[in-house]
Amino acid sequence: MDKASRRPRPADALVSRFLGLPPASHGYTSEQVRTPMRDGVRLLGDHLAPGTATPKGTVLIRTPYGRSLPNPVMNGTVFAARGYHVLLQSVRGTFGSEGVFRPMSQEAEDGQDTVAWLREQPWFDGNLATLGASYLAWSQWALLQDPPPELRTAVLYVGPHDFREAVFGTGAFTLGDFLGWSYQIAHQEDGLAGRLFSMVTAKRRLRPAQEGLPLADAAEPVLLGRAPWYREWLEHPDGDDPWWTPYRAGAALARLDIPVLLIGGWQDLFLDQTMAQYEALRARGADVALTIGPWTHLQAGMQGAGVLTRESVAWLDQHLTNGPAARKSPVRAYRTGERAWHELPAWPPPADPATFHLRAGRRLTTTAPDGPEGVAEFVHDPADPTPSVGGRTLTGSMGVRDNRALEARRDVLTFTTDPLPTAVDVIGRPELTLTVAVDNPYADVFVRLCDVDPRGRSRNFADQYLRLDASVPAGEPQRLTLTLDPCFHRLLAGNRLRLLIAGGAFPRFDRNRGPDGAGLAAARHTVDIAGSALTLPVAAAPPSTIR
Repeated sequence: MDKASRRPRPADALVSRFLGLPPASHGYTSEQVRTPMRDGVRLLGDHLAPGTATPKGTVLIRTPYGRSLPNPVMNGTVFAARGYHVLLQSVRGTFGSEGVFRPMSQEAEDGQDTVAWLREQPWFDGNLATLGASYLAWSQWALLQDPPPELRTAVLYVGPHDFREAVFGTGAFTLGDFLGWSYQIAHQEDGLAGRLFSMVTAKRRLRPAQEGLPLADAAEPVLLGRAPWYREWLEHPDGDDPWWTPYRAGAALARLDIPVLLIGGWQDLFLDQTMAQYEALRARGADVALTIGPWTHLQAGMQGAGVLTRESVAWLDQHLTNGPAARKSPVRAYRTGERAWHELPAWPPPADPATFHLRAGRRLTTTAPDGPEGVAEFVHDPADPTPSVGGRTLTGSMGVRDNRALEARRDVLTFTTDPLPTAVDVIGRPELTLTVAVDNPYADVFVRLCDVDPRGRSRNFADQYLRLDASVPAGEPQRLTLTLDPCFHRLLAGNRLRLLIAGGAFPRFDRNRGPDGAGLAAARHTVDIAGSALTLPVAAAPPSTIR
C-alpha cells in the first residue's frame, strides 16, 4: 500500500463537511476488477481498498447506473475513506459489464456469484454488508432471498422488494415513472452530450409515448429498441402470471436474520413497500430500524444525503465493527406539516380513529348525517384526462404541490372541513369508504388528502389510486375501501382538511383503455355522499410524548 493511499483525500474532507460527518480517516486506492458469473459473463466493478492494515469489512454495492456517481454514498467512496473495502459493481449489461441488461430479473444469481468471487479474494475477511438505493436496494433484496453466511447487515434506501407491485399494484400501469425510467436507461450510456440532450428534451419527447396507443408501440420512437422490457411489462398485467416470479423478492422478508436499516421518504415511489418491509421484519422479531424523511424518491439522495450518510456510517460501524449504538430509537420519522424529526419506539405509534363524513355542500365534518345527503357527480374523460399533480412519483411533477388548480377542474370533487380548532396529528394510513356508481365499468378512482392553510394553499400528503372491477355492471353502486399512503402529518389549528376525488391521475397512471386496451370512453362517477366516510388514524398520545 503506497503512502499516498493512506492519507485522506482533500475531496473527501470537503464531502465530510458537507454531509456533517467526522473527518475521513483513510485514503484509498481504486482498481477495476472483473467478476465471472456462472454463465461466463464478466461484470465490471471498482474495488476501493482503504489505506489501513486493519480494514473494517466489505461493502457490496451493485448498480445499473454507472460507477462515477455524484453521490459519495452510492459510489462507495465515503465508506472506503472510513476503512471499508468497497466493491462497486455495474450489473449485467451496463457500463462495461458483459451480457444483456434485463431489469431486476437477473440480480439474484449474479449477486450470489459476486459473493462467491469475494470469498476468493485475499482482502475479504468474511464480514460483508450490502448497501444502496432504489435499484441498488432491489439488487440487495434479490440476493437476500438466500442470504450469504458472510452477510452481517444490509442498508436499503427507497427500494422495492416486489417490482410487479410497483408496476401494477393499483391495477393501472404506473406509466409516467416506468416509461420515464426506461427512457433514462435506454439513453444513459449515450455520452455526456447525449445524456444532457435526453434530460433536457425528456418531457417533450415522452409526451407522445404517454398519450399514444397502444402504449408499447407509442414508446418505440423514444426507446429505440433499447428497453424491450417495457413492452414485456405491458404484456403481463396479471398479478398471478408466473412471468413475474423473478421480479418478486418477498421471500427475503421471511428469511433475513441480520440487522437491517431501512430508509424511505413520505413522498417516495416505494414508500408502501418500505413500510411493508419494516412491518414484516419487525413482526418476526428481526433487528430492523426505520428512518422516514420528507423526501421524494430523488430527494432522498439529494436533500436527504446527509441523513442517509450519517445513519449508514453509524450503522455499519455498529454492526461490522461492534462500534457504539447507531441510534437512540428504532424509528426516526419526520412529521410533515410541522417540519420536525421524532424518535419513536415503533411504527406506527398508538392511534385513535377519527371519522370525517362527506356531507352535502362539499363539506367534511365529524358529525354524521342523519339522512340522505344526495349525490355528487363528475365525468372523467380519458381523452382529456385529469392530470397528475405531485405525489409519490419518480418523474415529472412529484412530491408536495399546491393542488388548487387541480381542485378547480370540473372532473374533480372536493370535500373540506371548517378550520380545525386544534392541531390534528395523522399517524398511520387513512382509510376512505367510498360508495360510487359509474356508467362505464372501465373506470378508475383517485383520492387524495390535502392540508389547506389559511391562505388557501392546498398541499397533498396522502393519496391512493384504484382501477375498478370491470365485472361490476355499469351503474351499480360499489362500496370501495381505499387505504391511503402511510403518513405522519400535523394539520395545524386553523388549517382545513380536504378530500379530493377524481377519475384519473395522468400520466402518473395510464388511462383506462377498456376491454381491448385501445378504447378511451368517458365515465360518469356518481358518489353517494352519505354512504362515504374518511377515517384518520390520529395520534393517541399528546405530541410532546411522541418526540
